[in-house]
Amino acid sequence: MIESLLISLANPARAKLLLDIYAEKQLTAKQLAEKYPDIPQATLYRHLKAMLTDGILKVAEERPIRGTVEKVYAPDMDLAADVTKMLDSNDGEMYFQLLTYYTMGIMQEFKEYAKRKNIDIKKDGSGFTVAPIYATTEEIEAALVKIGEILIPLYHNKSGEGRKLHNLCIITTPPKE
Repeated sequence: MIESLLISLANPARAKLLLDIYAEKQLTAKQLAEKYPDIPQATLYRHLKAMLTDGILKVAEERPIRGTVEKVYAPDMDLAADVTKMLDSNDGEMYFQLLTYYTMGIMQEFKEYAKRKNIDIKKDGSGFTVAPIYATTEEIEAALVKIGEILIPLYHNKSGEGRKLHNLCIITTPPKE
């Protein structure tokens, strides 16, 4: 289950779908499609089916609508408890596996972007940087809270009006010895 969760979190589209379903408790494919018109409908259903098969999502309800059945998706796990369990186990191997899936997902996004015709790296809003800093754990945590506060309004933006889906990825490396 944890491995399936990590794989889903490494996939940008699945991660977004999963986090929205988790945040809202229950959503339909139609609601997700409205929120993410940039995810093709067939791809959306493929992701939902994979997460159902992996036990990450469940069908919480089925609603008859005009001769068809609309499924209402809900988390089939306690994401916060599962991540907490992983962190509490302090399993270095699992932690590295999570980082590997995470970075593979980011690398896949950059690979797909780099293959496009007529990219404009500056104009497209893509980039990455490293900021070597000396800080205590408390200072790092405080900085991450502030970054989160900046990102919350952007997270709630809707597609359109020139807005395109970006993933802002933050990795804090462990302290050097």
